[in-house]
Amino acid sequence: MTNRGKIAVGGVAVGLLLWWLTSFWIALAVIIGVPVVAYLTLDPSQRRRLRRVSRKELRR
Repeated sequence: MTNRGKIAVGGVAVGLLLWWLTSFWIALAVIIGVPVVAYLTLDPSQRRRLRRVSRKELRR
């Protein structure tokens, strides 16, 4: 399994655990909020590079 696959599985597991322990809306806020905050903390050059890499991978 690739590193991205492991991270995705871990994220789903944490999301399901939060959903079970708390309400649906708190779990949803964490699942969506963490990646958004991480993206917003990048400086503009890093965001451009990330978008460029993502598009290149989609064209494979």
